Amino acid sequence: MLEHIPAWLGHALVNVRAGAEKLTVLQPGLVDIGHATLELSSPAFAQDAMMPARFTADGEGVSPPLVWSAPPTGTASFALLVEDADAPALQPLVHAIIWGIPADTGRLAEGAIVAEGAGDAQGDVGRNSYLREGWLPPDPPTGHGDHRYAFQLFALDATTPDPGDSPGRGALVEAMTGHVLAAGLLVGRYARGAVADAPVTGGGSFSGLPGSVAPA
Repeated sequence: MLEHIPAWLGHALVNVRAGAEKLTVLQPGLVDIGHATLELSSPAFAQDAMMPARFTADGEGVSPPLVWSAPPTGTASFALLVEDADAPALQPLVHAIIWGIPADTGRLAEGAIVAEGAGDAQGDVGRNSYLREGWLPPDPPTGHGDHRYAFQLFALDATTPDPGDSPGRGALVEAMTGHVLAAGLLVGRYARGAVADAPVTGGGSFSGLPGSVAPA
């Protein structure tokens, strides 16, 4: 999809970015300052580091493995939302949604984010920005610079309403509001071509959670 945008256009759009401040985890009223923080990480890449190509449209396109710390008391389930803060759009591009992950789960295996019925996904899989279930592999425009992919994990209480079948971002956020007990944030980067010539300069910064990172 976005990999087909020509390099000259990617360079021209380098400062056209959704912005980190629009990520779900940073929206006012969803995650309060007093909430606990989940330690979310990946065995495949470090916080704010480049993701291996196998997790992108340039490789196998499978979802990366994720692990996280124990949630606070009262957690009934988890929801995971992955967004591209630097998509050349008005809003971050949604790459994956999973909700209803059991509270005793502490990891997702590599390749686990797939359409329901197509694998061993833990929980219910929602729709990405291309209106498909499963993992949407990163495919930033050539020459657009680093894109920051925010893996956002939410611990939810027992009264969280059902967001419906195959929910999108809006339905998930509506269901989670008022029910988040803790949240975690992991950022992985990916870029195509001329990275040094196209730094992130217009994407905003991550703040509001311990471990948040600023743009390059």
